[in-house]
Amino acid sequence: MVTVALDAMGGDDGVEATVRGAALLSTEPSDVSVLLVGEVAEVNRVLSQVSYDPSRITLVDSRGVVGMADKPGPALDRMNDCSILTAARLVAEGQADALVSAGHTGATVLASARTFQRLPGIRRAALAAVYPTEKRHGPKRDPFALMLDVGATLDASKDDLVAFAVMGAAYSAVISEIPTPRVALLSNGSEPNKGTAAIVEAHAHLAARGASAGLTFVGNVEGLDIPRGTVDVVVCDGFLGNVVLKMLEGVSEVARDVAHKASGRKLQWRMGLAMLGGGLKQLRRMTDWKVYGGAPLLGMDQVVIKAHGRSEARAVRNAVKVAAKAVRGDLVRRTADGMRSAGLAEE
Repeated sequence: MVTVALDAMGGDDGVEATVRGAALLSTEPSDVSVLLVGEVAEVNRVLSQVSYDPSRITLVDSRGVVGMADKPGPALDRMNDCSILTAARLVAEGQADALVSAGHTGATVLASARTFQRLPGIRRAALAAVYPTEKRHGPKRDPFALMLDVGATLDASKDDLVAFAVMGAAYSAVISEIPTPRVALLSNGSEPNKGTAAIVEAHAHLAARGASAGLTFVGNVEGLDIPRGTVDVVVCDGFLGNVVLKMLEGVSEVARDVAHKASGRKLQWRMGLAMLGGGLKQLRRMTDWKVYGGAPLLGMDQVVIKAHGRSEARAVRNAVKVAAKAVRGDLVRRTADGMRSAGLAEE
């Protein structure tokens, strides 16, 4: 049985979404149990409204929650027993195998940094995110690829970028089940000498040592390659990654809004949309972040999944399932092995 500590208070919808997500998962055949960490009275209120398997849900009391408008550092200092810190401690103490939260991203990252250890050779953790692509990936034919970092490390050095490549490849291999993920650096040109000094140096290192670390490094990609899905893992610093991710989310939302507005206008528009119906449904499936659950915080000695703040029950359930899959796939050990093989950690 894989046990996941779920921050029951985190997210835009708080306990309504997290508790219902855990309850939904508990009624499905799986080897996953959930520690629901939050204010027990609130958690019980929602549990009383849904069906669930009590043998697979355990309540753990906590006091306080980091709000979306709070500054994470002062909030965590002020609330030592808040839901995200309590959940992280349960994982560090071995009572749970992974941490999941839909709450404040900064608080999740900081609580993990304060509670867990970074793996040898990893200077900074990375927040990864999947994004929709035209090309399908791996044996599961996923319409998603992975990009990191998307916000945890704004300014990345050469060693950081190489570490991100190792971490991203390990995660893609475990979650997307791609035996040899194709990894690339995001730059302003495909040539090895294009990009910042850190990108150029990381390119040279990955070209020389990538194969020995089990990486299929294919060089640089440009922005236009991202939605095409030419690679499985795109590596960049957190500033650039966050900008790109928000742009991709915005484009997909605009496409859906345009289609919705057009459906109520002229007959010709409605006929055209009807003919494009299959493609629009595929677009909605590809850009539905609820399907993949959440973004991993990579580089720690524990599995951490940050679910989207707007997660509802289905998305929470999927985030917990992704966390459990990462535990079963021994993601932490595979990342540590990759760091040693890449020459960034001692053998």
